Amino acid sequence: MAIPERYARQFLEDGPNLAWLLSVNVLAMLVGVRFYVESLPDVSTVLWPLYADSPAALFLATVSLATLLPNLGRRVEEAPRNRYLAYLHTFAFVWLVKYGLWTFVALNLGFGSYFGPPWEPDAVWSYWFIILTHLAFVAEAYLFPRYGATTRGALAAALAALLVNDALDYLLGIHPPLRYEPGFVLPAATIALSAGAVVAAARAFDRLPRENGVPREDRTNEGNSG
Repeated sequence: MAIPERYARQFLEDGPNLAWLLSVNVLAMLVGVRFYVESLPDVSTVLWPLYADSPAALFLATVSLATLLPNLGRRVEEAPRNRYLAYLHTFAFVWLVKYGLWTFVALNLGFGSYFGPPWEPDAVWSYWFIILTHLAFVAEAYLFPRYGATTRGALAAALAALLVNDALDYLLGIHPPLRYEPGFVLPAATIALSAGAVVAAARAFDRLPRENGVPREDRTNEGNSG
């Protein structure tokens, strides 16, 4: 999957469009936090970033996109690439992909709890709106490989973080609020999505160039060294 170049440039190289995308992310993040507000007191504060999965994904995405602000006026391919940004962009990608798809899976495993019968009007919000907005996470994630790169270390760290999150979700019971008991299928699907999101990142991103076995720091300085 890849975002067509025309649309990627439209959002990543144009100041007003990038500002609009950042604003939508922030608004969506606040809407997402509102979903968790009632249950946050039951979860340790230090675990909130691993509990509020979708807001955390949107936060990472917003920070990733914000790194393009100094690059406005240049082609998106000229955005800086370094080891630290590789971790940021990789984490943002896998969090968006995983939790965009996780929401689709979770709501459809408990379809009857979210959408009918008898096809209640509440389904417009509790099913269709949530499904469609979270699937948009996946589309947004594929903007990041247009300007970012990854490393084996970033991919390994992202997988480890996702699996830790999964363990906390289902061993400590701090998964996002559901209208049904997760049972066995949802945890198994969650682990599969963690692995799948990292595989998708590995396939979508370029690798950060290496010099003497160490990731090269910043491609924007390549033409300024002499």
